[in-house]
Amino acid sequence: MLNEEVLKAYEVLKKGGVILYPTDTIWGLGCDATDADAVNRIFAIKKRPPRKSFIILLDEAEKLPFYIEHIPEIAWDLIENATRPTTFIYQGVQNLPSKLIAPDGTIAIRIVRNDFCKKLINLLGKPLISTSANITGTATPLSFKEINQEIVNKVDYVIDPSTAVVEDAKPSTMIRFIDDYSFEVIRD
Repeated sequence: MLNEEVLKAYEVLKKGGVILYPTDTIWGLGCDATDADAVNRIFAIKKRPPRKSFIILLDEAEKLPFYIEHIPEIAWDLIENATRPTTFIYQGVQNLPSKLIAPDGTIAIRIVRNDFCKKLINLLGKPLISTSANITGTATPLSFKEINQEIVNKVDYVIDPSTAVVEDAKPSTMIRFIDDYSFEVIRD
């Protein structure tokens, strides 16, 4: 059943669609992160100001160099040793739509452990947008049944909640790199 959901989501994403899906933290809105039109749709669905960027999900750390010009030395150890979902904020973004890049030139990327996300990103061959499934300014839903129906109605596909597992129902830890060997925790 999980593989069937991955295939359905993949078909929607490759046509520029937006999905509502389980991540390793919370239910999120997602699209192909390299598709600027799909990214714009998520901004519109969330009613989010364009200056606020989204988190990008990758299935494996080895893909980071394609999207980040320079990976801080400490990043590899932190990614490998993270005990819960952790999003890292990098400088030097490349190969992603400019709308995804924060005003300070950074991007937030998380390497997922969630089986559904890993399979979907691998099949798509591109990173996914991940943003909480809520209208900007409202509470982040921690379960599928808390998601506003307005959000559900605006996406192209909703992953079957009975097949979905959110492993850590709270937002990820966020770490910003300062240089090759130092960082700061933005959200714990």
